[in-house]
Amino acid sequence: MSRFSPGLERARLAWQRSQGPRFLAWWGGELAALLPARLRMRVLRGPEILLLSAHPDNLQVRRERTGDVLAQIPWSAAAEEQRAAFARACRGIDPSDRRLVLLLPPAFVLRRRLQLPNAAAADLYRVVGYEIDRQTPFKPDQVWYDVRVLDLAAAPGQLAVELIAAPRAEVEPLLARLLAGGIVPDAVYVGAEQMPAARLGINLLPPPQRPRRAHPRRRANLILAAVCVVLAVVAMLQWLDNRTAALDAMQTQVDALHARARQASALREQLVNAAGASGFLAVRKRSTPSPLMVLRDLTARLPADTWLERFSLDSQGQLTMQGESAKAAGLIDALRDSPLIAEPKLQGVIQPDPTTGKEHFDLAAQLRGSGNAANAR
Repeated sequence: MSRFSPGLERARLAWQRSQGPRFLAWWGGELAALLPARLRMRVLRGPEILLLSAHPDNLQVRRERTGDVLAQIPWSAAAEEQRAAFARACRGIDPSDRRLVLLLPPAFVLRRRLQLPNAAAADLYRVVGYEIDRQTPFKPDQVWYDVRVLDLAAAPGQLAVELIAAPRAEVEPLLARLLAGGIVPDAVYVGAEQMPAARLGINLLPPPQRPRRAHPRRRANLILAAVCVVLAVVAMLQWLDNRTAALDAMQTQVDALHARARQASALREQLVNAAGASGFLAVRKRSTPSPLMVLRDLTARLPADTWLERFSLDSQGQLTMQGESAKAAGLIDALRDSPLIAEPKLQGVIQPDPTTGKEHFDLAAQLRGSGNAANAR
């Protein structure tokens, strides 16, 4: 079962893969450097992580921050003695700040690197659970597992992840021995003690079995965050107020200049439009022949065995004709030397008419000078 809803899981992975965590870590370090040394140590203290390493003869308790060995509790000792030894090891550590991480021997754990589609990020924990029986010799209900996104290059549309699984048959007896001594781990990880689960965001302990701990500093952190947000908003509002006052002083001058500029632009546009319209009409009149001139020229050049069914001349000088002729292909040569018509060409396929014995044609051409007139417009 996924620990997060699909939307939250997708947002969490997007945040982990972005530059946001690195920026916040750098920013927090820069702000902490401004604090006095004693206050800085208190602010950056965070939870106290104790590493539990299971050896054949004893359980070793180490402080993650300093590496000091706090206790070595023999497995052969009675439960009361184990609890007393663990209590002595935790002396001086606030229970609300204490986090216990059980480090499994590497031989207990299987690790596999996978590439999954990006869509799997919506429910990564469950999707990887379906791959356990393919990637390991165990069934999903026989292992405790967790998954993390790797900061590695993957194929386009793919997500690089690592599956970490431990057989329940190996881990549960070890946890039972810890519980008998009053030790309840918050997380279960494997191997290198210098990289506990708290650093990698991995916990093989199933979510239902993880202890629920209160966060005593959460309220103070929320209050500090709210104060920071309020101060930031106040600073922004003050800056905006100063900028608004300066802009208001300039806006009056700009409005006056804009009014004069609009008047000048309107006059200039009227002048250009009037000059352009008169020039266009004059050029169009000089360069474009009238339809009557075109019809007279066609009448003189088309053969006597040719007649038109349709004649069209648009405002751009595009001429189209449809009709029948004894030899439609010869019309191109007949119109090629026309002083009024340019670029005659047949459109479509010449179709013979069985009734009249002639060829039906569709011809298009361009009036000479009409292209220059259009450009002048």
